[in-house]
Amino acid sequence: MAGHSKWATTKHKKAAIDAKRGKLFARLIKNIEVAARTGGGDPQGNPTLFDAIQTAKKNSVPGDNIDRAVKRGAGLIEGGADYQTIMYEGYAPGGVAILVECLTDNKNRSAADVRVAFTRGGGQLADPGSVAYMFSRKGLVVIPANNHNEDDIMMAVLDAGAEEVNQEGDTFEVLCEATDLRAVRDALESADIEYDSAESIWHPATRIELDADGARKVFKLIDALEDSDDVQNVYANYDITPDVAAELNEDD
Repeated sequence: MAGHSKWATTKHKKAAIDAKRGKLFARLIKNIEVAARTGGGDPQGNPTLFDAIQTAKKNSVPGDNIDRAVKRGAGLIEGGADYQTIMYEGYAPGGVAILVECLTDNKNRSAADVRVAFTRGGGQLADPGSVAYMFSRKGLVVIPANNHNEDDIMMAVLDAGAEEVNQEGDTFEVLCEATDLRAVRDALESADIEYDSAESIWHPATRIELDADGARKVFKLIDALEDSDDVQNVYANYDITPDVAAELNEDD
């Protein structure tokens, strides 16, 4: 179980950018609303909703906001928007492939936001299908490393379908098939291993290693994309070494 997803790098940077807590809350609430609309309002029968609620709670979203989002999505109260998932594809400087996942009630607005972000970030939009084939749908569970070690986690999740367990800074990342995400999550709970998040992601098959300057350019584009309220996630097939990561940390 070797390899590095580098998901943590993007997510940690995203958390810093989204220090405007309201924007982060809005994204998490939107995930809850969509999950309730597509799979029903009972978290026990809707694992996607369960995970969306857990992630929101771990990010300190107020319980009343979560309850209202579930009810809006399930049609129990008025006010829910008709969100659609739209994927955009493109390239960052250096040929890094970018997938942009939007949840929006206005496709024209989203398209304009993404187009401007690619231009400002030095990237370029690509035709549908030109980038997506480089990614596959996977499940990802992120676990705080403070109370657990890799062997304990691996023993807990191996029979549940986990493919990789990697340490990324102060967290462990468990990668699995998207269809095995619930089983892996349940296995961790049975082993009393607390996790920070469990979600489906787009995982790149190959990666482009970047130096510090190249990484700065890619992060600039990711920052620009995530400034849009419609953008839920940005996936990229970059890789950076620990030395490059240390150099980037000195920028902060």
